[in-house]
Amino acid sequence: MLHAALVRSPCAHGELLGIDAPRLPHSYALIKAGDIPGKNRLDAFGRAMPVLADDELSYKGEAIAIAVGPDRFAVEKLAGDCVVRFREDTPVFAYEKFSSDQLEAKRTAVVGDPDAAFESAAHIVEGVYRTGRQEHWYAEPHGALARFAYDKLEISVATQWPFHVRRTVASVLGVKPEDVVVLPCEIGTHLDGKLWYPSLVAAFAAVAAVVSKRPVRILFTRGEDARFSPKRPAVTIRHRAAVGPMGELIALESRAVVDIGAASPFAEEIIDRLCLGSFGAYRCPHIRVEGFAVRTNTPPAGPFAGFGLAQAFFAIERHADRIAETVGADPVEWRQSHALGKSDRLASGALLKENVPSAELMDSVITMSDYRRKWSSYELMRHSRAGKEGRRKDGPLRGIGISFAYQGNGFLSTGTESGSYSVETTLEKDGTLEIRTSAVCGSRETAALWRRTASELLALDDEAVRLAPNRTDAVPDSGPSSLSRNVTVVTKLIERCCAAIRKQRFRDPLPITVKRSYRSPKSAEWDGIRMEGLPFSLFSWAAAVVEVEIDPVDYEPKVRGVWLSVDGGRILSDRKARSSLTTGVLHSIGWATRERAVLSDGAYDLQEMLSYDLAVPSEAPPVRIDFTWNDSSVPKGIGELPFSCVPAALVQAVSQAAGRGLGEIPIDAAAIRDALEEE
Repeated sequence: MLHAALVRSPCAHGELLGIDAPRLPHSYALIKAGDIPGKNRLDAFGRAMPVLADDELSYKGEAIAIAVGPDRFAVEKLAGDCVVRFREDTPVFAYEKFSSDQLEAKRTAVVGDPDAAFESAAHIVEGVYRTGRQEHWYAEPHGALARFAYDKLEISVATQWPFHVRRTVASVLGVKPEDVVVLPCEIGTHLDGKLWYPSLVAAFAAVAAVVSKRPVRILFTRGEDARFSPKRPAVTIRHRAAVGPMGELIALESRAVVDIGAASPFAEEIIDRLCLGSFGAYRCPHIRVEGFAVRTNTPPAGPFAGFGLAQAFFAIERHADRIAETVGADPVEWRQSHALGKSDRLASGALLKENVPSAELMDSVITMSDYRRKWSSYELMRHSRAGKEGRRKDGPLRGIGISFAYQGNGFLSTGTESGSYSVETTLEKDGTLEIRTSAVCGSRETAALWRRTASELLALDDEAVRLAPNRTDAVPDSGPSSLSRNVTVVTKLIERCCAAIRKQRFRDPLPITVKRSYRSPKSAEWDGIRMEGLPFSLFSWAAAVVEVEIDPVDYEPKVRGVWLSVDGGRILSDRKARSSLTTGVLHSIGWATRERAVLSDGAYDLQEMLSYDLAVPSEAPPVRIDFTWNDSSVPKGIGELPFSCVPAALVQAVSQAAGRGLGEIPIDAAAIRDALEEE
């Protein structure tokens, strides 16, 4: 087996002139873009990026060649000793102010007459909100193994999307997809960090294997992964609201800008979700929205749990608090009076046909957290401290915040590469059932849930149900395991397969094989360009309350408690649902308070990334979760909800405690100190 390492660009933007390599020992090789037998690009969601840079250099660390040899350390040294010749151009790192050349995707939409609404407004409330980059920090760095199995090339890689890996590798090699077999490895908690990037890593290994005619493994170091793998993108959202004399929301203008780095296959998906979420879960008759996905000469950004909606909900929930404060309204009452309900329309014009339990969710979380008493008490303390010398030295500063948000289940209908995904089941002669799906389980509990679902429908023992080995030559394409699709799509397909077998099992001979497929209904089609239509077939809803305490000496914020009330439809596993939400709460607190992936001169600093201030389970605050049960028989995704709810509630709590309106995350001790010193 050979090992591979990447030669990376030392330049953020410029023209590649050549690579000067040291003398290559026997069995060592340097593979460049011209050696790729097929297409030198990765395609996903209508976007493409090069596998190896050929002439244009787009960011520091971009892969431009693959060093291959039998000794891993010698290969890494060889890659490091290569001298890259280039002509440097002026890089662009800023994204809030951008040129037309930087624009990757744009969205604009107008509903009603916002100009007239602003002319008649009693109040105009403006605000700017920023969310930072965040590292996924999964358990293992990216890596891939490519080896030959007779006339096939097998790829072992940790991925959420095995068939995308297969399509990418086949395209890069110029072969049929059936000639490539992908064997997904266990991925654990990934936060969507292994959605598309493993396809690129697999392409490196595959090209090296085909060119060298030997099995090849590539494995990033932790530092390499931290510096060059995709992160949650930075986002800036500007809101301008027209408010009536009684606090009613008359019109809202929103401008969202996202830094996608040098490339992002999910740019369209992210900007669509940013624009959709910019108006939150509230009614507003007059709307103007602009969204921009902007390229910079920085490492590619990508999906992260929350997927654009999280950043949008942070901004609109903070703006809701600002509106309530401007008109002297209670934050809860303002939200309840403006929350979407059944038969209301989204900003896209789509009619909500299902019940929106906004009142139930907010009442539940308010009761659990004792929100009203605490909020009134902390408001009195905030006002009593105002104008007093030494007011912040008297004791801990406390605050409490609330937020309300939804999760759109699955990808937007125009985003997925294939409109149809499948699951197959077979009831064998011995009475056992085999489930075949390419969906990748993030935990063993998901696999256990699928087995239990099938066993209950067919009256089988759990031990009689098994999952077929996940390899692309033996299972159907079930799509990417992201945005709760394992629950909302794959589980539903398993139920449909088992229901069909149940009808046939006593009249048809065994074995019985049933395949069922999912395709987004035409009524759910989403027009991203016009921002029209029903974006999601299912919506999950949640309200969150967060209580914080700030040390008046070091200004370190401490979360005292988190309360979540969730409408997730039919909960298939109470234990798994609570575990997923609790994990999401921890990561969302980390994003909101401490986790900073900071760029310096267009690149992530190695030492900064290796000392990344990650939120750890031992520091998790008390979390209480309540599920609002309803008559829905449909399971809905809930894993993204903490990212859309918790950060805004947390920053509102910090704002109350500090007596300052804050609108940026992460917000740590230094940020709080700076805000308090702005007298």
